[in-house]
Amino acid sequence: MATLTYVYADSTAVLGPLATYAEPHCYDLCEQHAGSLTVPRGWEVLRLAMPATPAGPGPDDLAALADAVREAATRPNAPESGQGQRAVHPTLAAPAAAEGARRGHLRVLREPS
Repeated sequence: MATLTYVYADSTAVLGPLATYAEPHCYDLCEQHAGSLTVPRGWEVLRLAMPATPAGPGPDDLAALADAVREAATRPNAPESGQGQRAVHPTLAAPAAAEGARRGHLRVLREPS
């Protein structure tokens, strides 16, 4: 994986290690697309050294994951009334699911008769 960053004013594209945070004009690329990157005529490509092995999750990543799980567990259930719910296309709804059955953050609704 690599991150592509570009600056129009300088006609420069930089391909380097995966970014740790999102910025405008940055795109994460898989290894295949990073290797076959081409730029417009007249542009310069700077390819930064890539780490031999991808970095594993750090303490901040694990703490963020734990916080997200804790938050999801303490979140109140969605309202039981039909307000604020969107209908699901019939092919996406599970046929055996009961009206209003929840699966994670999704709600399965039957198509109105």
